[in-house]
Amino acid sequence: MDAVVKNLQPITAKQNNIRRPTQEEAEAAVRTLLLWAGDNPDREGLLDTPERVVKSYKELFSGYALDPADVLGRTFEEIAGYEDMVLIQDIPFFSHCEHHMVPIIGKAHVAYLPDGEKVVGLSKIARVVDIFAHRLQTQESMTAQIASAIQSSLRPRGVAVMIEAEHMCMAMRGIRKSGSLTTTTTFTGSFKDEVNDQVRFMTMVRGR
Repeated sequence: MDAVVKNLQPITAKQNNIRRPTQEEAEAAVRTLLLWAGDNPDREGLLDTPERVVKSYKELFSGYALDPADVLGRTFEEIAGYEDMVLIQDIPFFSHCEHHMVPIIGKAHVAYLPDGEKVVGLSKIARVVDIFAHRLQTQESMTAQIASAIQSSLRPRGVAVMIEAEHMCMAMRGIRKSGSLTTTTTFTGSFKDEVNDQVRFMTMVRGR
């Protein structure tokens, strides 16, 4: 699937002037869910569960507090005019489906064509993947967001993103088909306009 790259930054609660609940309110919500599930939040094994869940959510959804533009802001200019493809493959990630809030587990493959004047540290590309993964997501949106962030910040000649992932909302519930992978792709610039660049990217990823 070739997603259309638009400005897909999520509207956060802060941007929408919605008051963020306190930790105590969040923990109370977890207690309510435990009761709704049919268990007793006051039994020994669950006494600290609300606190643990809120703490884990703070980590799992930390991407809302981070800006990929800050990560991509530092570049290196001593590159001897290099302008061929830079490809980072098999970047593992864990995200959560925005429809059911269960895990999405996969790998991202990200490439860009430098403008001949600057490149970005390789770890920064992986960090951008992590920023968007640590938000509630659909795979299609995440694919487009990664490409858009890199294109907007680095202004390369093109960006290519492929994501392969398994969705627990499909494996654990509903149709319950474990092991099924979903693949999404997005191309900008030369990767979108030049078939040869797109074929090179796909060949390098598939031939790994």
